[in-house]
Amino acid sequence: MIPDLGAILLLTLCFLTLFGLAEVLYHWLRVPAELTRKIVHLGTGVLTLLFPLWLDSHWSVLVLCVGFLLLLLASLKYRFLPSINAVGRASLGSTLYPVAVYGCYLAYHHAERGLLVFYLPMLILAVCDPLAALVGKRWPWGQYGPARSPKTLTGSGAFFLATFLLTGLLLYLMPFPSELGTSFVLVLAALATGAEAVGLKGTDNLTVPLSVLLTLLFYS
Repeated sequence: MIPDLGAILLLTLCFLTLFGLAEVLYHWLRVPAELTRKIVHLGTGVLTLLFPLWLDSHWSVLVLCVGFLLLLLASLKYRFLPSINAVGRASLGSTLYPVAVYGCYLAYHHAERGLLVFYLPMLILAVCDPLAALVGKRWPWGQYGPARSPKTLTGSGAFFLATFLLTGLLLYLMPFPSELGTSFVLVLAALATGAEAVGLKGTDNLTVPLSVLLTLLFYS
């Protein structure tokens, strides 16, 4: 019997249901791809929080991540899943997301410093990143970066504030081997915001969780 097979199949069903919901919203309810993509981004992040609870082996996580990476690469090549891909700009975000998930899980698996090592980068990526994009599009003040997909100071400000609040909340709720105070929260929020700002063409899906991981491990 393959370890974690039942959990892998159930999680696969959950992810496919999320993708299916995004397609329904895009095709039938005419929800813009920018929004359905962010719904999938958020939903995927929430579902990955089950990985440490349901999966005992990092190989199981690797199977899931590779499977969905292949699905996303195929969707780009054969032009399906427009609810994720029809955003009118070149982006590596969707294909880098599974890479980030596995990398964070591997760090959590080997660091042995508790769930915060996985949950914090995943939740910042799932919640703060799309929030910054939505705020930046709604109030596009202080644009910077490439003209085709500029960042905004309003979006970066929203990312910093959301990261600061989310990090403080998780530190309050979850134990961690080191004592982490307000200075840590400020440093992490600033570094993650910088990583989001320089992460062009969707590479922030990798730079953001990496910056959070490195900051956590450095302070511990």
